[in-house]
Amino acid sequence: MKVRPARREDIPALVRLRLTNAERHVELDPSLFRVPAAEAVREHFEQVFDSALFTVAEVDGEVVGMAEVVLLAPPPDHQILVPRRAADIHTVVLDGFRGRGIGKALVAAAQEVAVAHGAWTLNAIIFATNDEAVAFYSGSGFGPRGILLAKPCD
Repeated sequence: MKVRPARREDIPALVRLRLTNAERHVELDPSLFRVPAAEAVREHFEQVFDSALFTVAEVDGEVVGMAEVVLLAPPPDHQILVPRRAADIHTVVLDGFRGRGIGKALVAAAQEVAVAHGAWTLNAIIFATNDEAVAFYSGSGFGPRGILLAKPCD
C-alpha cells in the first residue's frame, strides 16, 4: 500500500470513491442520503482540486481509498470559541480493501496535512446511526467533542 497526495489524473478514482461512499450511506438512511450524478461529482472534483486537500491510498497501482481534509475558517471575533482553525475529514476505502489498515493510514496522512495547514483539531462528522464509521474513527483516536441535535423544520 502506498499513501500519497492525490493528482489530477486521480479524479476518476475520486469520483468512484465518492459514489461508492454515497451508495453505502443510502443503505444507512435513504431519507437523508442520495447518490449524486457521476458527472456532477466529476465537475466538483475538477473545480476544487487545486484548492482541496486530497490524499489517496494505492494498492498495486489502483487507488482504493481517499481522505479529504476540508479546512474550516476560525471562529469570528464575536463568538465565544477560542479562535483556532479546525478541519473536517472525510474518508472512504473501497469494499474488499477495508480492514487492512488503509483507512488508518489515510487518517494519519490527513492529520499531517491538516496540521501543516494550521488546523488545531480534526473533526469527523458522522451520523449516529453509522456504527461502522463511529467505530473506525474511534479506533483512529477520535472521541466525542459535542452533540449535534437536529429537528426537521417541516
